[in-house]
Amino acid sequence: MSNSLEGKVAFITGAARGQGRAHAVRLARDGADIIGVDICENIASMTYPNASLADLEETERLVEKEGRRMVARKGDVRSYSDMLAAVEAGVQRFGRIDIIIANAGIVRLAGESDDFMQDWQDVIDTNLTGVYHTIRAALPHMRDGKRGGSIVITSSTAGLKGTASLNASGNAYAAAKRGVVALMQNLANYLAPEWIRVSTIHPTGVLSGMTQNDAMNALMAQAAEGGHNAISGMENALPLPILQPEDIANAVAFLVSEEAKFITGTQWPLDAGFTIR
Repeated sequence: MSNSLEGKVAFITGAARGQGRAHAVRLARDGADIIGVDICENIASMTYPNASLADLEETERLVEKEGRRMVARKGDVRSYSDMLAAVEAGVQRFGRIDIIIANAGIVRLAGESDDFMQDWQDVIDTNLTGVYHTIRAALPHMRDGKRGGSIVITSSTAGLKGTASLNASGNAYAAAKRGVVALMQNLANYLAPEWIRVSTIHPTGVLSGMTQNDAMNALMAQAAEGGHNAISGMENALPLPILQPEDIANAVAFLVSEEAKFITGTQWPLDAGFTIR
């Protein structure tokens, strides 16, 4: 699908590393310019570091290496004003938005903090409300263009299949990832007459900052020793322990392309068979 997105502009959150970076690079390779946002600072209730400003700058370099342009902005999806500012900066430079990828997400690994309600709130504010902020900030420009468009929301296997948990952050994660499905369906129905397509993707474990850190390593070691925790018992059907972010980006590149012009309102498991186990 080389140059299949020529002249189009994609707004991507969580763009500094992992899936967000992979989306930015892949869509740039297909011809799109990028508006990329990332918080670039840590969240106190989380147990692993977020991406840095240097990570976001590296994404910009990689997009430019593909021959495309990028507006890279530091911004928190929990702040609607941050999303508006990023969108306005991007539209001022590129004049349009054709694709929205609401990708930013967090989860606390390991046990609850002393303030478990803060664990809950930070995840809900990022993974559910942050998705709404992202879409509502960028959607007016997409609609004004009257060219149609594509919106992809990063959900999770947790948005399709629940697991046993009382952990506040884990419960918030699952609730948010299921919640964005309802949001997607509402938007897909409403926007279909304008040829704006909306879908959720539901990845299994993906190599990223969320999965490659000391907190996750500790959970994996505990699970390997027979301990019960947030990841024990989780296993893909295919003999593939973890996906690469580029695997998800390849699927998203198809979903936002004209080859998928008839696809909307779908919940696409990118899960190596996780949800059938």
